[in-house]
Amino acid sequence: MEGNKDEAIKCLSLAQKYKDAGNLPSARKFCQKSINLFSTPEAAKLLESIETAEASGSSSSSAGSGPSTSNGNAQASSSSTETHPSASGAKHRSTGSANGTAGGMGGEKREFTVEQLKVVKRVKACKATEYYEILSVKKDCEEAEIKKAYRKLALALHPDKNGAPGADEAFKMVSKAFQVLSDSQKRAIYDQSGSDPESRSGGMSSRGPGFSASPFGGEGEMSPEDLFNMFFGGGGMAMNGGFGGGPFGGGPVFTASFGPGGFRTPRMRTNMGGAQAQQQGEGAQGRSLLMQLLPLILLITFSFLSAIPDMFSTSIPDPRYSFSPSTRFNTERQTSGLGIKYHVNELEFKNHRQIAADIAGGVHRRGSALSKFEGQVEHLYTNNLYGDCQRAVDRRQRRRDAEVGLFGVGTDWEKVKAIEAEKIDSCEELKRLGVIKS
Repeated sequence: MEGNKDEAIKCLSLAQKYKDAGNLPSARKFCQKSINLFSTPEAAKLLESIETAEASGSSSSSAGSGPSTSNGNAQASSSSTETHPSASGAKHRSTGSANGTAGGMGGEKREFTVEQLKVVKRVKACKATEYYEILSVKKDCEEAEIKKAYRKLALALHPDKNGAPGADEAFKMVSKAFQVLSDSQKRAIYDQSGSDPESRSGGMSSRGPGFSASPFGGEGEMSPEDLFNMFFGGGGMAMNGGFGGGPFGGGPVFTASFGPGGFRTPRMRTNMGGAQAQQQGEGAQGRSLLMQLLPLILLITFSFLSAIPDMFSTSIPDPRYSFSPSTRFNTERQTSGLGIKYHVNELEFKNHRQIAADIAGGVHRRGSALSKFEGQVEHLYTNNLYGDCQRAVDRRQRRRDAEVGLFGVGTDWEKVKAIEAEKIDSCEELKRLGVIKS
């Protein structure tokens, strides 16, 4: 089907990659899968070349099997087993040839690509203490670059993803380099001495190639697997095998670490319970939400508090007024302070309980409702006059400037003096009231 074409092309690409690496069984498997998904001439041609290569390989091996049987048995018996930790901490792998597979537990084959083998060879070509070269970072790099380099190499070299010979040892070297360079104190010692900082500390040299305190916290030996699991969230990549619970399990988890001389040292580590981790996450999320809503809560609280006096207030709004008489504002009054005339509605004014009580008393007490009301009238009146005065002064100044001209040549100075002597009614009224000086 046309919809499977993209997947078929991916499988064909993998088949070609395995064929180039010499891993013919895997190449045949992915090539056949590509043909099943979407048959193409390229896939058929590649499958034919794989079958031809397999046939030639089997015929050559059968031809040489008779005289060299004892030789082959001797070689098989002399192969040594190299043990290193995997994601589960319990897998054993033996070294294999660089033809695309490496032997595993019980003789199973571990697949790898040419690119994975190149990464292993590059890391192992570095000296054990060339930590910057192992991670391919500069000496003055930031901590974020070190973490990024470790993430990339750890995923590429993890023994359950990379079956190339020496992948376990390369994985161990990358983990060691990261633990040293991600710890500021160890990195400072290493930059000064160029050697393993743990070998300079009392009591730590006995650990051999083991690892000391983790940059993620906690004391004691930190194996490459523990470091990997902590860095990637507690459970590695959820790969094959392993004893104990998963990354969120509450029980003990069996892991393996490098002891002195490269021997495997099983030990027990207790993971944090899933329920406890979930509760901590929910608590942090709740606090974050509360901090986001805090400004809104404070705003609502202050608005409510400011509205409380109005809710229980029994004050009556002041009566309306005007500075010019009309049918509505039919009663003239005069303020007791500046003597400003204003007009109110007689009925509305007398029905105002507080002001009516002050008028009936016959005196203007300071702070009374009538005194406050007339203070507002005077304030509005003088503000209006001041605005009119300012605008009139500006107009008069512009007329004078226009009459004088740029340099005053040919100016009628008598006219200029007449303009300057003009009286402005609003300004004169303010002077009369004593708001501005003469």
